[in-house]
Amino acid sequence: MECVFGLVGKGFALVVADTSAVHSILLHKTNEDKIMVLDSHKLMGASGEAGDRAQFTEYIQKNVALYQFRNGIPLTTAAAANFTRGELATALRKNPYSVNILLAGYDKETGPSLYYIDYISTLHKVDKAAFGYGSYFSLSMMDRHYHSDMSLEEAVDLVDKCIIEIRSRLVIAPPNFVIKIVDQDGAREHAWRESIKDAPISAA
Repeated sequence: MECVFGLVGKGFALVVADTSAVHSILLHKTNEDKIMVLDSHKLMGASGEAGDRAQFTEYIQKNVALYQFRNGIPLTTAAAANFTRGELATALRKNPYSVNILLAGYDKETGPSLYYIDYISTLHKVDKAAFGYGSYFSLSMMDRHYHSDMSLEEAVDLVDKCIIEIRSRLVIAPPNFVIKIVDQDGAREHAWRESIKDAPISAA
């Protein structure tokens, strides 16, 4: 019952993911961080098979770092998204990865951006997106409440609405979520949303 979703606001991009590591009917852990910091101004939220997710996101992270090391400048968010899409497309014809990705970043020239990349290497630049069973509810909430010039406070409030909806609607809902943002100050963790029984949803 994985849930990964994100949106672009006024001067920032935000990615949210559940933190459950699940195999079949077993829950292995509830503090799995599925949002990787690629570099100082990029985030990659991923869902899919645990092994594919960990291996592929680490592979992308190391190659983004290698490019910066070799050339002295970082990849733009668009370039990182196209590189990621290319690697998924290459793997699709050999040994495909079962992984879906939301890539968020901030560039000085273009500002914040969010890219949707699925397991068959479809790439789209979007304002909001979601993967997993939680997408049925998070997308409908974002369709209703999202607007392009949202402040960070409005975006976090919308995220809380999405999490509440996911928890109340899914039969087996993830107990915990992590929220990370990227803006001109860099990529960082913003908050951890623990289950309702452990902590109030409004706690940051």
